[in-house]
Amino acid sequence: MTALAPTLQAFFTDRLMNQRQASQHTIAAYRDTFRLLLGFTSKHTGATPSGLDVADLDAPLIGAFLEHLEAERGNSVRTRNARLAAIHSLFAYAALRHPEQAASIQRVLAIPAKRFDRELVTYLTEPEADALLAACDRSTWTGRRDHAMFLLAVQTGLRVSELTGLTCAGLVLGRGAHVHCVGKGRKERRTPLLPATVAVLKVWLAERGGRPTDPLFPTSTGRELSRDAVEHRIAKHTADAAHHCRSLAVKPVTVHTLRHTAAMRLLLSGVDITVIALWLGHENIATSQIYLHADMTQKERAIERTQPPGTKPGRYRPPDPVLAFLEAL
Repeated sequence: MTALAPTLQAFFTDRLMNQRQASQHTIAAYRDTFRLLLGFTSKHTGATPSGLDVADLDAPLIGAFLEHLEAERGNSVRTRNARLAAIHSLFAYAALRHPEQAASIQRVLAIPAKRFDRELVTYLTEPEADALLAACDRSTWTGRRDHAMFLLAVQTGLRVSELTGLTCAGLVLGRGAHVHCVGKGRKERRTPLLPATVAVLKVWLAERGGRPTDPLFPTSTGRELSRDAVEHRIAKHTADAAHHCRSLAVKPVTVHTLRHTAAMRLLLSGVDITVIALWLGHENIATSQIYLHADMTQKERAIERTQPPGTKPGRYRPPDPVLAFLEAL
């Protein structure tokens, strides 16, 4: 094997697993990045992955790989940047082991992340959330499971990995009811539960049974649900709910949409943005400020507070449509 193979292996075993103690999700994401990169490199150089050297992964090839992700694989800019972050992490580690390749490594490290337009977050209104929950057929076991799972997601804002990783012991349904999880960045979080959510989860937990270490929302065979399985279930129920709530037909709904919904509910109830950041487990409060941009109510309140002297408060109303047409000519 050439220099790249042992460096890549040491990067995973020494840097990620031993030194950083990265989560399984991080390791899986990095693994997928380098499987794609090595496959792309082998196709363009004709060399096997074990025969590649560090110098073979130069800046032009990395740039072509990033372009390939967007143009041919259809990845978003966020995914492209995540792949680049994994590559940067490997090359920063390789710089310590291969100083003779410093110039080539620095050129790769100098590749910048791609800028992109930040769209407003998508969340469900109260009628939309109610329609989604009502679409779960509670006469079936899977429907009751999905209803309890989605209700918990809408109320707590758990990430999909946190939702699928919940165990029966993670629910505390007595006094001070809350859900306990270990989320992104190994941060332990306890989120309080509303009485209506507690009532549904009590019924589900009694039906679910199982040991404290068993997954709270399992498959029909008792195993932990996968991310794809959860997204498939929410897509199915969203399609069913769209027959009664037309706005859902044109709105992309994922588990992360339910997380945004929980945050917007808190914001519209007047909860401070710093509390929302703690609720969602955000490392930086700036991450939670995306919800301020999505909320028109907050902006309208700001306009009302800045009314010119002598004007009557109230929401702006456009002029007569005929006059508006003439003024626009």
